[in-house]
Amino acid sequence: MLIDSYDRVVDYLRVSVTERCNFRCQYCMPEKPFSWVPKENLLSFEELFEFMKVAIDEGVQKIRITGGEPLLREDLDRFIGMIYNYAPHIDLAMTTNAFLLKGTAQRLKDAGLKRINVSIDTLKPEVALAITGKDVLKNVLEGVEEARAVGFKVKVNMVPMKGMNADEIIDVLEYCKERNMSVRFIEYMENAHATVDISGMKSDELLAILSEKYEFVDDGFDGSSPSHYYTMKDGYRFGIIEPYADDFCKQCNRIRLTAEGNLIPCLYFDESMSIAESVRNGDIKAAAEVLREVVRTKPEKNRWGGEEGEASSRAFYETGG
Repeated sequence: MLIDSYDRVVDYLRVSVTERCNFRCQYCMPEKPFSWVPKENLLSFEELFEFMKVAIDEGVQKIRITGGEPLLREDLDRFIGMIYNYAPHIDLAMTTNAFLLKGTAQRLKDAGLKRINVSIDTLKPEVALAITGKDVLKNVLEGVEEARAVGFKVKVNMVPMKGMNADEIIDVLEYCKERNMSVRFIEYMENAHATVDISGMKSDELLAILSEKYEFVDDGFDGSSPSHYYTMKDGYRFGIIEPYADDFCKQCNRIRLTAEGNLIPCLYFDESMSIAESVRNGDIKAAAEVLREVVRTKPEKNRWGGEEGEASSRAFYETGG
């Protein structure tokens, strides 16, 4: 079992298989050229899998595949199958923008993937174009429908932004509610790579809008999830992720691995340790020691809520948010 210095059990590993993305979202990487890390710098699926085995043997119970956009990495279903065949009990999930999900959902399901999170920030094609830099909405929605059709449980993430998609909060919730998909509204996380004039929305603003139409009760946090959940009269639940809240990090149970092998203890911080050399040399013991050290040095909380009002310099496209 992996336990950090604040007595939190760390049993959740988010694995970025690529930093490449086919979107240029305003809150993530709007100005980054369409370039990518040379293939030889990336850990192969076999090398990543060697570390997955270490992490699972040390106590990891949940693995989420992220990017960039993970579906840009060829043969992703093969990597998912490697993990599933080693440990079928693992809660194996993926976060995707869904642009490439149509035509691949069945292969992912057959490989052992259990759940999918999708970003849907708008239901208007012109707004999607403004947010992502591409005409993407049709593909995204078709990908979601195919994922549902093959049996995936789909969860939706939305980043509400004033002057852009804030008027669609109820529309996106209704879209998800009609399809029995949970929705989580994510407060915009200030970072050095985003468009400078983004104005996000705080939880009290979101709740004020939603309370105009719905009645709901506050359920608090659900286990180790970062979402603060609310339940409507009809039983539908939605969540709000509040990275600036004092208790956001209290139950954090996750660490992150980049496609180049950097193991990161906190989304906000730049600090990391590499497992690449150990894995490539077949030194599994050394890789396990790096894992334990990263967990040991995991910070108590991020700095978004600090008096400094710092914006993270972390490139979210390297770690999947």
